[in-house]
Amino acid sequence: MRHLADKTLHICCMPALLTYALLCLLAIAVFSVLPACGGPSGESSTAAAAPSSSSGATGAAYTQPSEVLIPPTSDRGIDTSGVEQGWVCASATSASRLKFQVSSGDMTYNYDLPNDGTPALFPINMGDGSYLFRVMQNTEGKNYVEVERAEADVTLTSEVAPFLIPNQICSYVASSDCVAKARELTSDSSNEGEAVEAICTYVVKNVAYDKAKAAELATATGYIPDPDETLSTGKGICFDYAALSAAMLRSMGLPAKVITGYVGQEQLYHAWIMVYIDGTWKTASFSVTPNTWSRCDVTFASTGATQYTGSGSSYTDRYTY
Repeated sequence: MRHLADKTLHICCMPALLTYALLCLLAIAVFSVLPACGGPSGESSTAAAAPSSSSGATGAAYTQPSEVLIPPTSDRGIDTSGVEQGWVCASATSASRLKFQVSSGDMTYNYDLPNDGTPALFPINMGDGSYLFRVMQNTEGKNYVEVERAEADVTLTSEVAPFLIPNQICSYVASSDCVAKARELTSDSSNEGEAVEAICTYVVKNVAYDKAKAAELATATGYIPDPDETLSTGKGICFDYAALSAAMLRSMGLPAKVITGYVGQEQLYHAWIMVYIDGTWKTASFSVTPNTWSRCDVTFASTGATQYTGSGSSYTDRYTY
């Protein structure tokens, strides 16, 4: 039997996101369902006011993808057929709560898994290496037992492959409203920098921080953002800002990571994105450089410094999706 501890982070900027850590009887290290490899841990950078729409973004020629890249899903348990493309699919049915665990090396992510058989996609987000996948079923309290497992030795087709497709944290389909909006926004983009600028600027200017939602979720666990809902309501917490931005970017062929971690001297738990393009976009808020992961804190660019978003400096990455 395994004991699954719910670890709640009491923060102002966002609730603990799926923070369920699987602890085995031999006291395995605890990791919640949040990021860890979006950029160097402890890297410090500073955000500022909302970006200008005329920043002189540059880069490789950009052409919108004719089709949105959506991995196939399967209801056959754990499907590892797409691990080299950056995804694993899981499905299971149970009267009890289920979790899906992804482990590689000394890192473990634990996700909520629908218990009605609905397939869910999860990222291969820890690079190349040996992975262990497990479906865990709740027995009582915080105790879970393994009901299915699979293993795979992964060599990704590219470093950015996992961050060009949807997953449980950054969810969309070809017909999603956020995809249609992203296609509209980037229709006139001549280079990759302009495409990233168009999407991020739109989110910064059209999404407002939802303080009521932040208060409601401050002590909750298991929250999963819905990019289409954020787009429709025009409001959300930092996790919503990041998921919407990443969904729009990925759907248009622009690699983006959703990162959660800590920001500022106050170490608020927060969410932001990292983008990877062959191009540049530099404003007071963002500094995107070619062929490397560059941080874009769209929430801070939208709100400025607040008790919910921190100071826009001293970022420490923890979990990556």
